[in-house]
Amino acid sequence: MNDFIDQLSDRVRVEGIEFHGFHGVPAEERVLGHRYRVNLELELDLAPAGRSDDFRLTVDYAQAARLVLEIGTGPSVQLVETLAERMAERLLAEFTRADAVVLEVAKIHPPVPLPIGASVIRIRRVRQKA
Repeated sequence: MNDFIDQLSDRVRVEGIEFHGFHGVPAEERVLGHRYRVNLELELDLAPAGRSDDFRLTVDYAQAARLVLEIGTGPSVQLVETLAERMAERLLAEFTRADAVVLEVAKIHPPVPLPIGASVIRIRRVRQKA
């Protein structure tokens, strides 16, 4: 999808979900852990919810944050990309009204010998049509 069409999508955005997770390539990172921050967007048509004021026609952003926290604080993985993929899969499975999910996963102060505030990956996954 091009950027112009992407900008036209309705979305629910949750910013600043933070947790301490045990992810990384070196074994020490999976023992000591790091601080992570996640921003997520669920793309869906919000007009029905907006017209009807019916909570069932949107997504529960608190539940979305809980799923991100569950995965982020769950079993260790090496790559932040893997963490993001697992989050995206789970969010699309849980929120069937969502057409797509965008995730930004930041590892705060990654262990590199440079003054980096965060390393961030961003993915967008679209629901596969049956």
